[in-house]
Amino acid sequence: MTLEHQDDDHGHDHDHHDHEHVDYPEAVTRFRAQKDEYFRGAHDSPIPHDRRHDFPGLPYFPVDESLRFEGLKLEPYAGAEPASFQIPTSDGKLRPAIRAGVFKFDVGGTTHALTGYAFESGSSESVFVPFLDLTSGRETYGAGRYLDLFPEGDGTYALDFNLAYHPSCVYDARFSCPLTPAENRLPVRVEAGERLEPEG
Repeated sequence: MTLEHQDDDHGHDHDHHDHEHVDYPEAVTRFRAQKDEYFRGAHDSPIPHDRRHDFPGLPYFPVDESLRFEGLKLEPYAGAEPASFQIPTSDGKLRPAIRAGVFKFDVGGTTHALTGYAFESGSSESVFVPFLDLTSGRETYGAGRYLDLFPEGDGTYALDFNLAYHPSCVYDARFSCPLTPAENRLPVRVEAGERLEPEG
């Protein structure tokens, strides 16, 4: 589920006098509300059954539109690691993956890069971008957060940290979740997307 899918739910009939323009923060808020409902009620929710009835909803950082990067190209991977490799998972297994390419973006005047991955058994279109940042292990899960990027019509991608989410193994250890490779450790705080419940 992506924001694009959610926006489509509102229709595009511009002749209708009640047409509602949903701004970006509101679209993210609605997307999050839908995810909370899914976690509470879906049969395949990652929340264990005995915790669903009093699930309070996922905690998030406030929406930060400066951490949404549009029009990015998936640049060829040119690092020292092999293109095909085995990505370790939270349950001690290995999943065949490839380094599909690199996304570059600027935060605070500095250019950063994240490698995108593809799984041999996954969707051919989506690019999996796990990452660590300076909130990892404190405000966010220590093994990283995830982004799933899909190409736009022009072949570019939007990398939106407001959509960063925790792997399912945060909620239930029975899930097998890929661990974030060291090359995707960002030297900045990414205060956007899902976070852990604040302590205290």
